[in-house]
Amino acid sequence: MAGAGMATLSSWVPRRRWGREAVFLGFYRGLSALLARKSERTPRWVPACRPKSSVSFLSRPDLPNLAYKKLKGKSPGIIFIPGYISNMNGTKALAIEEFCKSLGHAYIRFDYSGVGNSDGNLQECTVGKWRKDVLSIIDDLAEGPQILVGSSLGGWLMLHAAIARPQKVVALIGIATAVDGLVIQFNQLPVEVKKEIEMKGVWSMPSKYSEKGVYDIQYSFIKEAEHHCLLHSPIPVNCPIRLLHGMKDDIVPWHTSIQVADRVVSKDVDVILRKNSDHRMKEKSDIQLLVYTIDDLIDKLSTVVN
Repeated sequence: MAGAGMATLSSWVPRRRWGREAVFLGFYRGLSALLARKSERTPRWVPACRPKSSVSFLSRPDLPNLAYKKLKGKSPGIIFIPGYISNMNGTKALAIEEFCKSLGHAYIRFDYSGVGNSDGNLQECTVGKWRKDVLSIIDDLAEGPQILVGSSLGGWLMLHAAIARPQKVVALIGIATAVDGLVIQFNQLPVEVKKEIEMKGVWSMPSKYSEKGVYDIQYSFIKEAEHHCLLHSPIPVNCPIRLLHGMKDDIVPWHTSIQVADRVVSKDVDVILRKNSDHRMKEKSDIQLLVYTIDDLIDKLSTVVN
């Protein structure tokens, strides 16, 4: 796999503190060293249920106002980019916030336009508009270097943000990274089904994560998303990248993370596969792996700066 700085899969590496086995692709020396430390620095688990705090809004001329919550703290800051129509109050977003509080690092979580508490009409949203949302958060709210943590579709958008803001985005962590995901899934449909969707203007995509069992995705959303696909050519991102993926993910195949690792030009890329994790990666051991990975990158970046 050219340009990914990766090794072939040679063995299972048990990680007792995560509770389940993890497969490592790449030379992940930093995380191995981290696991040998005492655990008091990193909380073992942070409950998702917390007292509600006030939501702030980023005002943008001619664009929907974005709801967000921000912690002030040390650099590098962390920004969580949620998945498709997910909001900023999910398990991973809240767990990262508690972790950043424990370390005193800056942190931002937000809702896309048309989602959660943000303004906007979901039916009019596109990948391009959500890309602008992410860049607005980076440009107008974030101070100094940032580590982006992208979940599912958020992993696609974090790569776009790293391409657009290379001086400010210093590292990436993808969780079930869904680069080109919706476009790939749509293109795999039978021709007659795609024609029917085009006529109706809506794709009712089955999903066990939707309350009604499907996501109604505008056909125009899929066509616009085609303009933001990345896997067809080298991805010009040079910062450290960590890609976490569950091998039981039935939404975004874990092979997608391998493709991303192969396509990015960065040499500092690690893929970590969780044998028993699904698409959401929200179990306790998944969250532990996530915060350990953030902690490791913070240490790595601090070493580089110093």
